[in-house]
Amino acid sequence: MAKPQHDDEIEGVSKSQLKREAIALQELGATLMTYSAKQLAPLNLPEKLVDALNEGRRITANGATARHKQYIGKLMRDVDAAPIYAFLDALNGDSDKHTAWLHQVERLREKLLVDSKAVEQFIADFPEVDIQHLRQLIRNAIKERQAQESGKHTPPKAFRELFQLIKSHIKEPALPSLSDNTEEDEE
Repeated sequence: MAKPQHDDEIEGVSKSQLKREAIALQELGATLMTYSAKQLAPLNLPEKLVDALNEGRRITANGATARHKQYIGKLMRDVDAAPIYAFLDALNGDSDKHTAWLHQVERLREKLLVDSKAVEQFIADFPEVDIQHLRQLIRNAIKERQAQESGKHTPPKAFRELFQLIKSHIKEPALPSLSDNTEEDEE
């Protein structure tokens, strides 16, 4: 039996570290089970893993759920977890880019309510926007703000709708566009 001459020749990761990594992947898999297949579609996960996640959502027995999470953890070993963590952070709104993007949308909404030139610029930047609907939301949001300033407590419905309209037209930088990466790989 030949023993290594130096301890430096034995390299690798300890069993404890491997176990911690396996548990982390298992927990990541359990987290993925809480999202719908539609939400996870941009990740382009392997079909076997997607099937296991779908099956895991259907299982209700505690023992079976625990076994299935271990199985998903095993399947996760073949997948790079870093892009999944980044995508989930962006999906949950945990990223600084996401927060900055939301602030940008809020600033634009405020600008649209105050400046008519900003409205024209928004229409020029996003020609697909329904101009009539946009202007109506702006008028209603201004009326809501005036009503709140005068002491009436009405819900800011148009104010929120305007935010959603702007949000739908400005691309969120925090969500990784994984589909772009796969197109580059195919070329």
